[in-house]
Amino acid sequence: AASIIGGVLMVAGILLMNVDLFSVCLIGFLINGIGIGMTLPSINMLVLELNPERSASALSILNFCWGVGAIVCKPFVDLFSTPESLGATTVILAFPILIASLLLLFVRGDVEAIQQTNITADDDEATPIWRQPIAWMIALFNLIHVGFESGMGGWLTTYTGRLDGEPLGHWISPTLLYFLFFVIGRGVAPVLFRFLNENKMLLLGLGLVLLGMVVVLSATTVMGLSLGATIAGFGTSWIFPTNVSRFYKTSGPSASRRSTPLFIAGTLGAAGSTWLIGFISDRTGSLNSGMYVLIISVILLVILQIGLGVRANRQAA
Repeated sequence: AASIIGGVLMVAGILLMNVDLFSVCLIGFLINGIGIGMTLPSINMLVLELNPERSASALSILNFCWGVGAIVCKPFVDLFSTPESLGATTVILAFPILIASLLLLFVRGDVEAIQQTNITADDDEATPIWRQPIAWMIALFNLIHVGFESGMGGWLTTYTGRLDGEPLGHWISPTLLYFLFFVIGRGVAPVLFRFLNENKMLLLGLGLVLLGMVVVLSATTVMGLSLGATIAGFGTSWIFPTNVSRFYKTSGPSASRRSTPLFIAGTLGAAGSTWLIGFISDRTGSLNSGMYVLIISVILLVILQIGLGVRANRQAA
């Protein structure tokens, strides 16, 4: 139900952006934001419930599709909008969102039956997930990692302008390479999951991100920054869906009812990291100093992952 309501709100919000009144346009952004906030967590949890045996791979495929959408967003807007109007762009966006929301109505019965079965099974276990330290460790992991993704994506373009040299091509910027390999990594992840478990995948991803950030912060040219951004983008790609999958397996079958703190943590992390980079940069007069927030974040994630991995191995034993 949350996915359907969220989709309808997104449609309404997108269309309201065409109204030639600033206040109404702001309301449209607000409604769209509420819709996205309702849709993203519920879709993630729905995919997990429908794919309990291969949850991390399924989420990686879902996020791969979102990543493709993010990459084509700018050329799509450039193609269908004009300086005077976004009408065609918003209508073309709103129509498929509405169709997808309506299609969810046809599978709602089957989904609710699965959810009810999961809730019944989970009630029998009566697991107080948010009374367990591991749940908050996973939420903290999400806070820091989503903060890294947001900070990297938000500041990389500005950071590129502070370095000497030219990018690989006129339009092949470090930011594009970061997001491009971010999406490629999510497409590759399901293949890697055939050989590695979730803990090993997370350590592999974090290792690549740490290597990428070392290259980013030591780069003196745009070419060097491009290399670091490529490595970091590929490494971070499967971390978010894998961590959400871990929460699902830790929380139990009714994870969708218990996931709110997890996604709130991610939202707080995104806002906090982006602000902190700007704050440190402003105080020190150096964006490079602010970007050290990102490498510190990765180091904290490695420490958290080691702790979570050790705990998981003890429970398995």
